[in-house]
Amino acid sequence: MRKSILSTLVLAGIVSAPAMATNVETFMGGGVGYQLDNFKDAAKMHSEDASYQIRGGVIVDNHHRLMATYGYKKDKFNMVESGETIKAKHKQDLFLVSYDYLVPVTSNINLFAGASMGAAHNKLTAKTSEESFKNSSTDFVWGGQLGAMMQLTDNISSDLTYRYLDQNYKTDGVRLKGTEQVVWSVDYKF
Repeated sequence: MRKSILSTLVLAGIVSAPAMATNVETFMGGGVGYQLDNFKDAAKMHSEDASYQIRGGVIVDNHHRLMATYGYKKDKFNMVESGETIKAKHKQDLFLVSYDYLVPVTSNINLFAGASMGAAHNKLTAKTSEESFKNSSTDFVWGGQLGAMMQLTDNISSDLTYRYLDQNYKTDGVRLKGTEQVVWSVDYKF
């Protein structure tokens, strides 16, 4: 037992030593954009509306970005099923961690591509003339993003990002297959 603890501590020290010597910048920011959710199965339709995000993270050695993001979207829409109109609402809270690899194009513009994963809390409510339905769940999501980052000042940067997330939300014949986002964000580096 002591050997495994000691070897774990030695390994952690060896691995973290180069990380401590790197250039690390922290940032915090927010964004607004467009989000499209693709529903399949019984309800073949799309839910689309504005998406809002708060995010923060670190940039390591000007090429690696690690980020945590909270996103929010709410939409009202109508579905027609068997000739009857169903009024529906979809609300989504996204909790993501992301990694991006930054590729410099000029001194103040970087292109990036990366992967994201986390959890999505989806809440779907539907109402017909006779009954109402409400369901929510938190499910694993994963996907990727790409975009461009522009350094506006020493401390302020702006991103334009496209992200696709695969989702597994299912309820009563309705399945949320995937989410697409286009988000413009502004970050402040500390």
